[in-house]
Amino acid sequence: MARQVSCETRNNLRGMDNEKKRSAIFSKGLLQSGELYQYLLETNVYPREPELLKELRDMTATHPRAIMATAPDAGQLIAMLLKLINAKRTIEVGVFTGYSLLRTALTIPEDGKPGNENGFDFAFIDADKINYWKYHERLMKLVKVGGIVVYDNTLWAGSVAMPEECTPEILREGRQRTLEFNKLLAADPRVEISLAPLGDGITICRRMH
Repeated sequence: MARQVSCETRNNLRGMDNEKKRSAIFSKGLLQSGELYQYLLETNVYPREPELLKELRDMTATHPRAIMATAPDAGQLIAMLLKLINAKRTIEVGVFTGYSLLRTALTIPEDGKPGNENGFDFAFIDADKINYWKYHERLMKLVKVGGIVVYDNTLWAGSVAMPEECTPEILREGRQRTLEFNKLLAADPRVEISLAPLGDGITICRRMH
């Protein structure tokens, strides 16, 4: 079934320009349908979304590359993680229009501040996939033991589970980078990990040592 669905997706994308392809691929997230994802947002996420975040989300929706923004449900989980570990020192790599960064700023205490070597409580990475492992190695020095690192787009529109020949061309390079990163991360003894199917997939890492 996975092969049939992914090949059908590839065929449906023919003739679209790149931005339309990205929108068609990512717009429903990873749930069974757009309707189910909309239900999740309208019942669980939007009612609790701060007004500033809603305004930024609405503005970002008009951007030609709006699909690059952090998914609101992923942002909600990030806020909960920040509160659970009482994060004060945070770092973010890749901000686009700033949805996740604003979510962090609205969540951490007023005495939140930049950290230093081995002093960050939390990191969120949503940048160029080719450098994810380099960012990870650096963050293992910046984030303290017990701190949290979150990586976005670790399911890459579900293409990580597609046969390569049925993966839409626009996803292939990112798919390969993501597969390589996920494999390295799964074998890293320095962290505990959990990959959550929110947005485009987010992997939560807790530094152990």
